[in-house]
Amino acid sequence: MTDALVFVTYIKATPEQVWDAITSNEFRRHYFHGSVVETSWDVGSQYRSFGPAGQLWGDNEILAYDPPRLLAHTWRSLYDPELAAEPSSRVTWTVEVDAAHPEVTKLTVVHDQLAGSPRTAESVRGWSFIVSGLKTLLETGEPLE
Repeated sequence: MTDALVFVTYIKATPEQVWDAITSNEFRRHYFHGSVVETSWDVGSQYRSFGPAGQLWGDNEILAYDPPRLLAHTWRSLYDPELAAEPSSRVTWTVEVDAAHPEVTKLTVVHDQLAGSPRTAESVRGWSFIVSGLKTLLETGEPLE
């Protein structure tokens, strides 16, 4: 089993636009299965995610917040009892300007600390679709879902 899943994409958008897509519920609901997040974005604060019908999907914590380049938070899925029974893992979003192509932003999403959470590791392989959906939405204005 892997301890970390890494997803990298290059987006024709500014780092600020990518950051807004990550942190704004207006964008998020279009590429992240209709979910929204409630948080103050302060390090140590709650990071609660809710499904489209308002059901609590995750009750996590902000670990790092440095706009527009770094967001890290814990991850524990509450929508499934087996996933909720596993220890928290971590998701880190890194936004970087591509030096060779300044009109392109590199987005890296790392979901790690998964060694003790095998069911979570299997379920979060859907990050590929999430990251692709974010890219598509920013570049075309149309969601994948």
